[in-house]
Parts: sequence; structure tokens; C-alpha cells
Amino acid sequence: MAQSALLKSSIAKKVAMALSGIFLVTFLALHFFINLTSVFSSEIFNKMSHFMGYNPLIQFVMQPILVAGVVFHFVMGIKLELENRNARPIGYAKYNGAANATWASRNMIVSGLVVLAFIGLHFYDFWVQEITYKYIESNAIDESRYYPELVAKFENPIRTGLYCLAFVLLSLHLWHGFNSSFQSVGFNNKFSKSLHKLGYAFAIIVPFGFIFIALFHFFNN
Repeated sequence: MAQSALLKSSIAKKVAMALSGIFLVTFLALHFFINLTSVFSSEIFNKMSHFMGYNPLIQFVMQPILVAGVVFHFVMGIKLELENRNARPIGYAKYNGAANATWASRNMIVSGLVVLAFIGLHFYDFWVQEITYKYIESNAIDESRYYPELVAKFENPIRTGLYCLAFVLLSLHLWHGFNSSFQSVGFNNKFSKSLHKLGYAFAIIVPFGFIFIALFHFFNN
């Protein structure tokens, strides 16, 4: 009975983890789309950024949900990873992890922590400065400030390189995460193969799209 309850609890955690990951992916896709406009038009990027920055629904409803989702996903991910490691039999001295699983699946906690650190830096760079600009310094509204602020972040080659590295690790994290999420929610039907391929495409296109945006602005500074 105790084992059954433990198994159900573990499955419930994995499902919650998967759903929170899928939820965060939608915000990542939106963020990517907005940033991508900066490559083609500073005016469009400024307008979209201003809308996101001053829309009450996004600022006071969606943004807190996003922050809660990020915290939940990474705390739950670390908890599940530690539980899985503790549940493995001790006699694993000859276990060759590389022969049985990919690097991404064996190091989700590593890539996850790096991505979490990057998100923290991103919040400091943009969200904290935005709050300071709007509510602490009470500056006049300037709808054209977003593009110069974005470009300025990619003037430093070290910072740009770390940014790109973070998105490479995000790609690996997403690559395994999509596969794990579909398994956790028990998604297995005629559409599952296509959705797996779509997930893998997302794991490559979006993170490397962010890298392209960073390098574009770095070399055009």
C-alpha cells in the first residue's frame, strides 16, 4: 500500500512537472517572437515591448503566474532528480550512464540550474530595471527606449557568449524535457510521433533563434 501511494505521488509530481514545463514553453515562444522582431524592425519591437510592459493583464496577472511557474518547475525538477538518484540501487559501480542515456537526460539538473541562473540574470537585466524605471524613478513614458536597451545588452562579447551558452544548455534541456513530458502525461497515440518531432524542432529552433538574435545585435553594434 505504501509503495503504491509512493508511486502515485511520484507520477503526480512528474505530470505536474510536465504540465508546468509545457506552460513555460508557451511563454518562451512568445518571448522569442517578440525578440525576433528586433532583427527586422526596431519600431515593431518597441511597440510590442511597450504593450507587454504596460498591459495590466500581462503585468499583474500573467507575469506573477509566469514567475510562480518558473519557481515551481525548477524546484520540482530538482526534487524529482534527487529522489530518482536516491531511489537507485547502491551497487551501481559498473553502471555506464553514457551507454544507457543521453547527456541531456543524465544532466537535467545541471542544465536546469544553469538555465535558472540565466533566468535570474534576465529578470535582473530587464524586469528589475523596468520596475525601477516605471515605479521607483517615475520616468516619463518613452516608447522608443526598448530597442536601444536590448542592443546595449549585447555590446560585451563575454556577456554575449555566456548568453549563447545558456541557450545551448536550454536546447539540451528542452530536447529531453519534451520527450519526458509526453511520457509523463501518458500521451501515446497516432499523433504522438508528430508531436515528438515538433517538440524536438522547437528545442532546436527557438534556443538557437535566441542565439541568432544575440549574435545579430552583437555584430551590428
